Amino acid sequence: MNSTLKLFQNVMNEVYGKYEGPTWRPKPYRDGRYLWTDAYGVCNYITLYYETKDMMYLNQADALIKDVHDVLGKDRKLKNRLGNATDDQPLKGGLRIGKVDPEGTSDGDGQYFHYLTKWMFALNRMSIARNDLKYNNWAVQLIKAIHPHFVFRDSDNELGIWWKMTIDLSKPAKMSQGNTDPYNGLMTYKLISELATEKDVLKSEIADLTSIVERKYRFYHSSDPLDLGGSLWISHFYPDEKWADTLGSIALEAIEELWQSGRFSDFASFRLAFREFGTTIALQVHPKTGEHWKARIDKVNDFWSKRLYTRDKDITPVMFCSSLIPGVLNRNYAAMASHSH
Repeated sequence: MNSTLKLFQNVMNEVYGKYEGPTWRPKPYRDGRYLWTDAYGVCNYITLYYETKDMMYLNQADALIKDVHDVLGKDRKLKNRLGNATDDQPLKGGLRIGKVDPEGTSDGDGQYFHYLTKWMFALNRMSIARNDLKYNNWAVQLIKAIHPHFVFRDSDNELGIWWKMTIDLSKPAKMSQGNTDPYNGLMTYKLISELATEKDVLKSEIADLTSIVERKYRFYHSSDPLDLGGSLWISHFYPDEKWADTLGSIALEAIEELWQSGRFSDFASFRLAFREFGTTIALQVHPKTGEHWKARIDKVNDFWSKRLYTRDKDITPVMFCSSLIPGVLNRNYAAMASHSH
């Protein structure tokens, strides 16, 4: 086993606990679970399975999925499932973010569109790894549950996506839209639709997001490494589509400018690890990334490897693993990994 894979395993064990057989449950952090972190956590376990062919890692992914559905799929008191969800249909009311602060505070709990799409993606990858459509069906269920609440028409009758909704999805928690949400949603919906038994199951939802993307993609702009990394990552799934090609080109150029400006070599106190990992993950999977980025990515990973647990003891180390080995975050990884083994 190479040193990178060993480090990956050790960090995942530190965050979630070492596997102890069928009764294993991932240890909680903060006050429970956190959707963004756990979406990457599931993807990391699937990556470990492909790297080692050890079924233990898919069992861990399953346990983590169940825990997320049983914690974030319920109210903050963990008494009732959200909306019309049931144990068999756990995502019919969406999923909470898992913020420590209660709903209504400035950074309180609620539902984020871009966290939900990350979870849908993780479920889609699990369906492929397990060769079981149950997980992808859950992702469809989640889309059907949240899409009508997040997507709205403005005063000009143009479609938009609210960035954050209340836990019960009754109203926007923030009267604003996310910069990458339309692209994130379109890419994720398309992946899930392609795997679904009924190919047109998300036809209307995809049409909604396509109309938003077509209106916005030429004007995409950001100076945030996580935002730019997310856009670059999204764009590599459908590189032949004009919106994705344009989005990727804009993001790649902006990331280069960020690097040249010294953004990735500042003092640790002025940087956020997980935002930079959003960039380093994307740079490793996008086909148009130049060779000169490899040493730069290694430098960023090395910098944060010495500071993994200094600020965020969950999101930073888990995304660090994804940056070490992007694995299933690469659109062609499952096929490549199966072939290599």
